[in-house]
Amino acid sequence: MEQKVFDPDGVGVDNGTYFGLPFEPETAELVLVSAPWDVTVSYGAGAAYAPDAIIEASTQLDFHDPLAPGRWRRGIATADVDYSLQEESQRLRTDAARVIEHLEGGGCPEDDYVVRKIRRVNEGCAAMNAKVRAQAARWLDLGKIVGLVGGDHSTPYGLIRALGERHERFGILHLDAHCDLREGYEGFEFSHASIMFNVLRDVEQVEKIVQVAVRDFSEREALTAAQSPRVETFDDLTLAAGRFRGETWDEQCRRIVGALPQEVYVSFDVDALTFENCPHTGTPVSGGLSFNEAVWLLDTLARSGRRIIGFDLVEVCPSAQERLDAITGARLLWKLCGLTLKSNDKPNL
Repeated sequence: MEQKVFDPDGVGVDNGTYFGLPFEPETAELVLVSAPWDVTVSYGAGAAYAPDAIIEASTQLDFHDPLAPGRWRRGIATADVDYSLQEESQRLRTDAARVIEHLEGGGCPEDDYVVRKIRRVNEGCAAMNAKVRAQAARWLDLGKIVGLVGGDHSTPYGLIRALGERHERFGILHLDAHCDLREGYEGFEFSHASIMFNVLRDVEQVEKIVQVAVRDFSEREALTAAQSPRVETFDDLTLAAGRFRGETWDEQCRRIVGALPQEVYVSFDVDALTFENCPHTGTPVSGGLSFNEAVWLLDTLARSGRRIIGFDLVEVCPSAQERLDAITGARLLWKLCGLTLKSNDKPNL
């Protein structure tokens, strides 16, 4: 579909792209890549189906955004979805589920049966990372901003690696119920619970990870966060305590953003939000941010003068019974796109 016949005030167009937008990746400013993958999820699966569900839900969205009016006109394009990832995810998920069942039943992680399956999963996850990294690199080298739609929270690793190869230093604004600082969780090196551990280990260009709304983590993760000068935590309970004592959310957002460097990558796990926004997400946790609190934080980041160099949206788990998760995902993705483009506004000459 050519852009000249696209009517933003008309009926949503079901053309297989996010938001039904008509842009081609080669001419758009922002390119969305998809990673339909959820091999290592340790509780509820389904995030591998999020890209298609979000695409479907996104056609019901209206385009005017008061926080970033008209930014979408600079181009938000959908890269071709690599469905071989989804097929491989389904195959390897069976192996991963058997490993998890074995360990949860008290089985030994050194059993040959488990070791072989863990090796297959780790090899498959490494291949997925390489594919995402190569796809991201293609668009980054063409001067595009890249956003990733997962999939589980292991999927952005390749994009973050690609950004690390092209930026001297940047920070990560990490919204999540979990710290994701576990080393090789359940034997899986590239677990959804290990993404930030792996980034600290492998991407030295990430000088700061600012974690927001985390509220479910192990003692070792808490120690890792406390001991690393590259991690700053604004946990959910501490944020709530500040508000109970009279600190406004706006003040807290400015404090959070103040901990970040000039260039920022946003990693948004939907379970950072409260239950009613994402009832089927893989590992839900009581507490969290409201939708508007999360959006206000993102807008505070965009208004701060910092530049968003990329982002991901992960752990959206669509349900056949209700569409709320996909609807939330579509609207979060729209805000992330618009505010990312806003943060990349060119100064008036």
